[in-house]
Amino acid sequence: MAPRCARVRAGILILGLTLTACLTVPASATAATSASPAATAATSAASAASAADTSSVAALTVEELRLDRAVPREILAASGFDTVAPELARRLGTAHSYAQARRVVVGEGSALWRRAVDRAQGRGPAGGELSRDDDRPLYWARLGMSREVRQWEPGFGLSEVQRAALIGDLERTSRGQTDIRYPQGTKGLKRVLVTGFDPFTLDRDVRISNPSGASALALDGTVIETAQGPARIETAVFPVRWRDFAEGTVERTLRPYLRQVDLFTTVSQGRVGRFDVERTNGAWRGGFPDNENVSRTETVPVADPASQPQWTTTTLPYREIVAADTGRFPVYDNTSVTEIPAGGTAPVVRPDGPTAGSVARAGGGGDYLSNEIAYRATLLRDRLGLREALPGGHVHTPVLQFGAGNTDPATGTVTDPEFVRNRLDIIAQVRAVVAVAVSGAAG
Repeated sequence: MAPRCARVRAGILILGLTLTACLTVPASATAATSASPAATAATSAASAASAADTSSVAALTVEELRLDRAVPREILAASGFDTVAPELARRLGTAHSYAQARRVVVGEGSALWRRAVDRAQGRGPAGGELSRDDDRPLYWARLGMSREVRQWEPGFGLSEVQRAALIGDLERTSRGQTDIRYPQGTKGLKRVLVTGFDPFTLDRDVRISNPSGASALALDGTVIETAQGPARIETAVFPVRWRDFAEGTVERTLRPYLRQVDLFTTVSQGRVGRFDVERTNGAWRGGFPDNENVSRTETVPVADPASQPQWTTTTLPYREIVAADTGRFPVYDNTSVTEIPAGGTAPVVRPDGPTAGSVARAGGGGDYLSNEIAYRATLLRDRLGLREALPGGHVHTPVLQFGAGNTDPATGTVTDPEFVRNRLDIIAQVRAVVAVAVSGAAG
């Protein structure tokens, strides 16, 4: 998911497009608490909300409005996922209370995640001619479901808080965030947690796929062989939205599992033609618009900001990962950051990492949500006292590119053979990188 760059400079490529301006807008700091995110509070409040506290149907979000374009409709039809949102609407129509509606949403959200994973891993019908490795049906089907919930007008009273809680339940269940389960009592089995992201920059090219999300679907629940024995991988996917991160979605999802796993890595799409293991993550949001076309330029909002460090570092075995033959794309140990040096006022690029007392302006992974998930996950690791015990960090995949002759969003097709081959190669290399990381961390 998340893009590589958040501080957007001339010459930096995102999804193959050169951005030449710094896209930042002033924004007020968003308060965040990872311990009690708004969605969790909304869920408990909803159960006690008065039926008389009703609200009008909410306006559609920027993401949901993109569903009206031809490409999302084609992707859904070509995968069989065009039935998902109508089925949710049908089942919601049978609900006669908030409790019944919540059971429907949780059930259908969980079913969507399992269906996407099964399709990616070759189980059940393909549902259409779109290749099974494609992550986009999950993304667009989820938005169709959230649009149905947002516009639903039940016969009973539904408060604004209750509707928000239903959408929160849908988000978590359909992203695999509630489906992380490791077998108990399996001697010698390593436990690995991997995360991916939704597609993004969709107003530039609505056809876009995200290989990190595709990797999450392909790897979820699988067992890989490593030099240290078998490893079970569980995955989840995150939105490309600043507000969800400020509300604690990363911490809420990862906290229950970090003491259980042997290794974790967050994964997102990065540069063209290369993998990067990001050595350092920075506490700065650089303002690049998210999937809701919202910008945030501020210090990463976390709980207990008084103890917040400017930088966190990977504990993945980056030397072993870089040295291994994991696939056709080269893998780099990326040590570069951008900082304001102690006593300085202007940002400076440091190829060998931050200097003492500096203020972060970009980690190795930029200053967008890929850097932020890496920062939040490794900060959580450190605050749980696991820095020396738990290997974890961030890996950037290559940009997923369409084939030659299919690069124009206005005239191109939603897929092509080179596009599929590139995605399959990236997925295979993510799997190989994880296997090397498990072996290197244990060695």
